Amino acid sequence: MGKAEAVRAALLASYPTSEVTTVQVDVSNLQSVLRASKELKQRFQRLDCLYLNAGIMPNPQLNIKAVFSGLFSRKVIHVFSTAEGLLTQDDKVTADGLQEVFETNVFGHFILIQELEPLLCQNDGPSQLIWTSSRNAKKSNFSLEDFQHSKGQEPYSSSKYAIDLLSLALNRNFNQRGLYSSVLCPGTMLTNLTYGVLPPFIWTLLLPFIWLLRFFANAFTLTTYNGTEAMIWLFHQKPESLDPLAKYLSNTTGFGSNYVTTQKMDLDEDTAENFYQKLLELEKHIKDTVQKTDNQS
Repeated sequence: MGKAEAVRAALLASYPTSEVTTVQVDVSNLQSVLRASKELKQRFQRLDCLYLNAGIMPNPQLNIKAVFSGLFSRKVIHVFSTAEGLLTQDDKVTADGLQEVFETNVFGHFILIQELEPLLCQNDGPSQLIWTSSRNAKKSNFSLEDFQHSKGQEPYSSSKYAIDLLSLALNRNFNQRGLYSSVLCPGTMLTNLTYGVLPPFIWTLLLPFIWLLRFFANAFTLTTYNGTEAMIWLFHQKPESLDPLAKYLSNTTGFGSNYVTTQKMDLDEDTAENFYQKLLELEKHIKDTVQKTDNQS
């Protein structure tokens, strides 16, 4: 909240006539999501745009064997710009009884959308959901039978593919009510997420190599400023004109110019709808459990 208040103060300094407000929410905790949703519904009558950006990659481990094999493969640029097959993570179970990466990256946001539906679905113009997905979202890492990825070692990739599926299903179920969903990838940025993979000083040593790679693979946005290019671009589009099967990518050229491209997602509508129905079932089960716990306490 300290960071949020600092941003709020900076925005008000630049735009003194605007209204900027903050709400605290932990999307890995259902009670927190429900409290925040209630607070938002008390403050606002409508929401035009919702950025669904929170994400974690706990205890990432670099697969050294995969790194070396990737270095000497024909797909070296692709492997290092997407981290495909290079990272595994250790997941854990939350207080809600869910896999932490799944609840944080996917389910907490889903509950937030469900709770805020009255503010998002109105007749006075379209509303927009903008998800932070990843180039690392791989179909091979996702399973409908284990959509929380409790048995695998790449929960981050699985969760990002789940986001892509959910976005498609939300468009199918909510476009007629004026709600549109899009997904983006901010590219490879040097943040706390990437510093969890390698220490900051290693990234500093790698920077000359990464800058060179950027002339061949523009996914290396490196800074959060560059990474938000697709976020800002999507906000300025008419939601109904966007392709529900496209992922919008932030890119940066070797000379540092930002631009946005699209990538067709490897999705099918039946899987997306089945996943959406499973989330609805899980929502009912979790809420029933929370209700019982509240009644007992």
